Amino acid sequence: MTNTTTKTPAAPAPRLGFDELPRLMGLMTGDEKHGPAATSTLDALWVLYDRVLRVSPATATAPERDRFLLSKGHGPMAYYAVLAAKGFFPVDLLPGFGSYDSPLGHHPDRLLVPGAEIGSGSLGHGLPLAVGTALGLRAQGLTEPAVWVLIGDAELDEGSNHEAVAYAGAAGLERLHTLVIDNSSATHGWRGGIASRFEAAGWSAATVDGRDHEALHAAFGAPHPGRPHAVVARVEPKGA
Repeated sequence: MTNTTTKTPAAPAPRLGFDELPRLMGLMTGDEKHGPAATSTLDALWVLYDRVLRVSPATATAPERDRFLLSKGHGPMAYYAVLAAKGFFPVDLLPGFGSYDSPLGHHPDRLLVPGAEIGSGSLGHGLPLAVGTALGLRAQGLTEPAVWVLIGDAELDEGSNHEAVAYAGAAGLERLHTLVIDNSSATHGWRGGIASRFEAAGWSAATVDGRDHEALHAAFGAPHPGRPHAVVARVEPKGA
C-alpha cells in the first residue's frame, strides 16, 4: 500500500488597500530612498493597478496582459508597495529593500521583481521602450493589451523622449499611454504646459490633479481612437 500525502495549495497572498500603502512604504529603510520621487507616484500607481491595468500575479506572463513600464525608476518604494499590496510578491520582502541580497533594488530589475516589465536606469529610456513594446504587440497581432509607461516631468529634458513622442503620434499607436508625473522638476519646461507637447505631436492628452483618484481614473479611461494618450498628473513640487 502506498501512503500518499496531498498538499493543500497555498492560499493567495491577501490583497491590501490604498490605506495600507504608507505602512508598506515605511517598511523600506536604508539609504538612497529618493522619498519624494516615490511619494509623487503613489496615487497614480494605485489607481492604475487597482482600477485600470489588466494584469495580476496570475496573468503576469500572459500574452494578453496589459504592460506597465516604470521609467521613473529611482525611488521605487511606491511601486514596490503597490506590487506587494496586489500580491505580486510577499510583503515580507519589503524590509530588505536595497540590501545586498534583496531582489528589491534601488532601481527595479525585471529579472528579479515579479510584475516588473523593464529594468530602469538612466532617465529617458522608458518611453522609447514603451513605443517599441506597442509596435511589437501590433506586429504580433495582439491588439487588446494596453501599454502604459510612467515617466517624470524631468525626463522630458531628454531628447530620446521627444523622438519617441513624435514617432508614436505619427504612427498612431493607439494602445500606448504615457503617465507623466509633474512635480516641477524639469529644467526646461514647455510653453503651454506638458500636455501641449504631446498634443502637438498628435497625441490625446489630459492634465489632472495627481492626488485625485477619480480625476486620474477618468483621464486614464478617456477615449482616444487612433492616437496615443498622455495623462499629466500634477503633484506638489519636489522639495515642497
